Amino acid sequence: MEPFSFEKLPEVIRILFEKVEHIEELLQDLQPKDPNENELLTTQEAAEFLKVTVATLYTKVSRQEIPVSKPGKRLYFNKSDLKKWIIASRKKTAMEIRKEAEERMKILNKHKNFV
Repeated sequence: MEPFSFEKLPEVIRILFEKVEHIEELLQDLQPKDPNENELLTTQEAAEFLKVTVATLYTKVSRQEIPVSKPGKRLYFNKSDLKKWIIASRKKTAMEIRKEAEERMKILNKHKNFV
């Protein structure tokens, strides 16, 4: 790429932005698509998927701990929602917690220096 002047900066940024968007689209196309991702599961299927008993699943539903749909008397679980729920429930490692604490302390120290 040839050197550019300050006046051409907006155009260069636009081109760069378009290239980044194109790269993102290519990366999304590379990700494997699960045809069953939005599959609806029955209570029994959801319990098997989560590897818990049906009673445990009902307990989580009654405590509103798990994403569920109830059109009428039956419960249905979206497989992708259950996967997201599992991922969101991930516990942080001690290293991750320590790193977050250090970053927050840096921010607090910077704030104290400005006050």
